[in-house]
Amino acid sequence: MAGNIGADKYVPGTYAKRKPGAESLVGHYVRSWEGRRLAQEAEDRARAASSELAPCISFSRKIGVGALEIADMVAQKLKWPVADRELIEQIANQTNLSESAVSFFDERFPGYTSRTLKYLFGEKSFIDSDYSRHLISAVFAIAGLEPTVFVGRGTHLILPRDRVLAVRCICSDTYRAKRISEIMGIGKDAAEKRLPGIDKEQAAFFKKVFGKKMASPYEFDLVVNLDHFANPGDVADIVTLAFERKFKESQVRAAAA
Repeated sequence: MAGNIGADKYVPGTYAKRKPGAESLVGHYVRSWEGRRLAQEAEDRARAASSELAPCISFSRKIGVGALEIADMVAQKLKWPVADRELIEQIANQTNLSESAVSFFDERFPGYTSRTLKYLFGEKSFIDSDYSRHLISAVFAIAGLEPTVFVGRGTHLILPRDRVLAVRCICSDTYRAKRISEIMGIGKDAAEKRLPGIDKEQAAFFKKVFGKKMASPYEFDLVVNLDHFANPGDVADIVTLAFERKFKESQVRAAAA
């Protein structure tokens, strides 16, 4: 037996609670579809724009390994600039520089920042800080200008995976302490005592910016143990060859021209 539910006539077998009218539901669906369409278009534009980037190289390491020295050698071979931690930090931290980088980046790669942050952190929006956005924009703005060798700051996680050769340099703490003692002109024991503090600071940055405890070897194309290479130039040769093979020699020459 049919009955009235409010002002609506109840039809047996249907939901017996008042619900939005057809026009309201249609409007809701249209708005949802339009929102998803615009989001998809922004993602497609970002993906297409990122494919225009020239291939880059990114070095990841613990402080004192000697990756910057190798990066300089690779850059000389390819005639590319090097963007190290100091340069990237300066752009990301200085308001006028970071705003210029963000503006340049957003014009060329609309929607990429939010897409990258979502990929790195999922729905953890609290990590979506100004510094994270500025860091991503700075790295992408540099890469968008010319092929570059990046060192540190998690750049291998920021750049599109198919546009970067990601290299991880590792070694023993003994090797690191020896290098740091030579560079800083301090005793080896003093250098060894500094390593935990250096590593703690680097780990805190990685956790804060990328939400990760440590770099996984699966994030890299190449992991090199520098304990077993007496000549850093040999490692530079290996990295250069790996880059050329990954991106094909003709593409590398065209990007460097």
